[in-house]
Amino acid sequence: MRRIAFALLATTVLLTLPAQAEQLKPFKDKLFAYPAVLATSDNGAHVTIDYQEMRDINGRDAVPERRVKPDYIATNVRGVQQDLALTSDSGAKITHVAVGKREGASMIVLYLHGQGGSRKQGVDDFTFGGNFNRIKNLMAASGGLYLSPDFPDFGDKGADQVAELIKHYSDASPTARVFVACGSMGGGLCWALARKPEIVGKLGGLLLLGSHWDDAFLTSAAFKAKVPVVFAQGSRDPVFPVDKQEAFFRKIRAASPNYPTRFVRFESGTHGTPIRMIDWRETLSWMSAAH
Repeated sequence: MRRIAFALLATTVLLTLPAQAEQLKPFKDKLFAYPAVLATSDNGAHVTIDYQEMRDINGRDAVPERRVKPDYIATNVRGVQQDLALTSDSGAKITHVAVGKREGASMIVLYLHGQGGSRKQGVDDFTFGGNFNRIKNLMAASGGLYLSPDFPDFGDKGADQVAELIKHYSDASPTARVFVACGSMGGGLCWALARKPEIVGKLGGLLLLGSHWDDAFLTSAAFKAKVPVVFAQGSRDPVFPVDKQEAFFRKIRAASPNYPTRFVRFESGTHGTPIRMIDWRETLSWMSAAH
């Protein structure tokens, strides 16, 4: 039987959250809006966004890449944040941070970190320009749930544990769609979840942030169910070249011309740029409407 054990990593007091919301309520939308659009293609499905390091890092952070300026964040959301451990039916202990409503949530968003990361990355209020603080506040204000878990690897074992976590929280919020955002190597977990029919029925969308491609997706349960997929990539990503990810995006569109997929290219951005720059509210709203 599944049970939740509270890890002795943080002690917080849950606050009362708003009732279920049909859509995400705004949170500092002007500050997090995309800069200028440089180009569009693929009938509007591919957009190139102007990204400038001096403006989007140095102009946004009090300490570049380490601490965002106070205007971009609201840390009172920590009042609905808890560090937890789920002991699953398989006996695995899945440590994770949960922000928001753990029962009856309007929607569920997971962030799966890349190589060298941990559950703490996805709830850090100050790094990546405050963008993790924003998703936490968006979920809390809209009656949703945000999860940032640890997992043992980017293969089958990790995917199985993330699937256990999704099932646990989906059981407690049966009407909530689940949106999974995967950073860098975490994309392997997004693609693995796409092959699990028992998870696909719960998915509202997959978001690949500076991540990679997987041709097996074209035969997956998620592809057949037309689960929305959004790619966000820096044009100067040295780890996963943007041209290969764009080619995969277009392969999806060629295989299914009406498939709900989008590509956001940050011109001159590097590997971590999509995590900093993705507009969570716009992206989640589009995936919700597209499914």
